[in-house]
Amino acid sequence: MAINYTWDCKTCNTYPTKGGKSNVVHKVYWRLTATDDTNVDDNGNNWTFTVYDIQVLNTDDLSSFINWSSLKESDVQGWVEAAIGEDRVKQLKDNLAAQIAKKVTPKSVKRQLAS
Repeated sequence: MAINYTWDCKTCNTYPTKGGKSNVVHKVYWRLTATDDTNVDDNGNNWTFTVYDIQVLNTDDLSSFINWSSLKESDVQGWVEAAIGEDRVKQLKDNLAAQIAKKVTPKSVKRQLAS
């Protein structure tokens, strides 16, 4: 089972102005989705699970500020991952993989008898 992880860090709250800068990102609404590229559900879709949260960013130091017009999602993702921490990111990914594994090889399946 190979699992691919995809971040969505497109939605942000910004301060209109802070420290002489405009549109300073201070909060990110993120999603991390795990997709099993091997196993599929009964409808033929790859198994996926998503976790989401909000990450507040420290804006005390704006020395590496990036203008909103030049900001890329990968920049914001990097900030989110750094703020969350490497151990927590691994824990999130492990949890998503475990949820997929439970669906691929369930310990119990709910069934209903035909009338």
